Amino acid sequence: MCGIVAAAAGSNIVPVLVEGLKKLEYRGYDSAGLAVISGAGIERVRSVGRVAELETASSNTQSVTGIAHTRWATHGIPSERNAHPHVSGSIAVVHNGIIENYESLRNELGALGHVFTSDTDTESIAHLVEATLQTEPDLFAAVRIACRRLVGAYAIAVIDHRQPGRVVVAREGSPLLLGVSDTGNYAASDASALLQVTRNMVYLENGDIAELTATGVKITRLDGTPVERPVHVSELSAAAVELGNYQHYMQKEIFEQPEALANTLDIVGGSKTIQPGIFGAEAGTLLADVDSILILACGTSSHSGYTARYWLEAIAGVTCNVEVASEYRYRTSVPNPHQLIVAISQSGETADTLAALRHAKSLGQMKTLAICNVPESAIVRECALRFITRAGPEIGVASTKAFTTQLAALFLLTLVIAKVKDRLSVDQESAYIDQLRHLPVAVNKVLELETDIKVWAQRFADKQHALFLGRGRHYPIALEGALKLKEISYIHAEAYPAGELKHGPLALVDADMPVISIAPNDLLLDKLKSNLKEVQARGGELYVFADGDSEIAESEGVHILRLPEHYGELSPILHVIPLQLLSYHVALVKGTDVDKPRNLAKSVTVE
Repeated sequence: MCGIVAAAAGSNIVPVLVEGLKKLEYRGYDSAGLAVISGAGIERVRSVGRVAELETASSNTQSVTGIAHTRWATHGIPSERNAHPHVSGSIAVVHNGIIENYESLRNELGALGHVFTSDTDTESIAHLVEATLQTEPDLFAAVRIACRRLVGAYAIAVIDHRQPGRVVVAREGSPLLLGVSDTGNYAASDASALLQVTRNMVYLENGDIAELTATGVKITRLDGTPVERPVHVSELSAAAVELGNYQHYMQKEIFEQPEALANTLDIVGGSKTIQPGIFGAEAGTLLADVDSILILACGTSSHSGYTARYWLEAIAGVTCNVEVASEYRYRTSVPNPHQLIVAISQSGETADTLAALRHAKSLGQMKTLAICNVPESAIVRECALRFITRAGPEIGVASTKAFTTQLAALFLLTLVIAKVKDRLSVDQESAYIDQLRHLPVAVNKVLELETDIKVWAQRFADKQHALFLGRGRHYPIALEGALKLKEISYIHAEAYPAGELKHGPLALVDADMPVISIAPNDLLLDKLKSNLKEVQARGGELYVFADGDSEIAESEGVHILRLPEHYGELSPILHVIPLQLLSYHVALVKGTDVDKPRNLAKSVTVE
């Protein structure tokens, strides 16, 4: 949520700030703003809406020191007065996160004569730093002291026009990294914002505070203790975060899935066996006495967990539960030190998932595994084991390639645990690995259905509601399909196990309620066919994604698209692809903003 960029360099940094915000706009796009040190004061430019408007408004602004922000609103409506940066006296602040004690700070500072002009929690930081400067004139020290009074999550960047050439940044709970170079030093919420100037990244830890100048970086803890953080050379290329020839990032990322899966599964190489070590050096020992699995995740990532539950119980023979991370720590649960906690997150910074992980560990559950797309993220650092999906940067708010690579990782976990539990024969292991290797080719074939899916999408243009059906391990895929349609087309969609139709949802079915069904050729196919007949008998219009050999006939009100091949246990990975494409093309027909759907942001770093 929200994206920040900061820079101190030897030349004009305004283009760097604006370009950085463009790369971070997936984190929030309600408003945008920048503040730079110009002459003897702060020059601030803010706009409601997209970064492109800010770019126009700031076209004549120049400076060597500045901060910038793209906002996802938490406190206060999207408006220019609530847009960051916030100014108090000589300083300006940008912030990602939520300050939980902002009201008490606001009351305290208001009593001292500070006048607030916005509804945001962030403005309290600006006034707090200004007040602290009255007794501690050094900006770095003042920010350090002020941060010790903040309760909540934050990544902040601060400038003071009386102390030009300096930017102070701090992190607690929200992502923040530094970019270091010979020509200047930078900070941002995400490495993608800084690839334009450097690939040398320093990842700040919670409780770090750093000072940036054109010639150097200083990092301490909030108590003033100096620390050194290693420099990592980012493997991302600038091209990886460019749109290229695609119309939208979501489209690009859908079609990158064969490559993303191939990269993720490259870890099994040419071997016919799979070893626990792919999850970390200690995996063999840690997994040996695991008696159950608890998956913690939010949104799309939770759907990958629900799918994996079927695999883990059927193949590995291990009890698996999936918890919505935002709910888990607010109920009383029974800890089990022999349970494996699996935290799934694309960004590795999802606040709810991170908090749920920490809660589990506080209960003594130390067997932890992160499945994540960002190597240096908080969730990865806090887990004993890790698997990094190699999906590459995912910019579109609606997750696609991150989801399918999570499923691939979870299937690998299933095989490892099955092997540790001596439930996987040599022949089975070899056969599953062969299927995984073929997966990118199979996905490519499914992507060829796009032309037919475009035709279907036209029929959804005037729909207000949709129903998704699946059974068994494809029910979570129906959930994911419904979520995608909701996210980017704003059509209200629900997903149900097909067998539950008669227990209520069938009342919704009429000619104006399209019903999308996943129909793989598995053991539940005959039962699914009966469920589809129930829909047809009530005048519902069916759109069925079937395997080539599912033997479901097209008829009046029943539209069939056949996937090229049946893929057994891995079928959910193939069946989600057409649902992604359907949602994308429906959104195009409806004219919504595909990559930046209303009210949403990519990386949810607040509760």
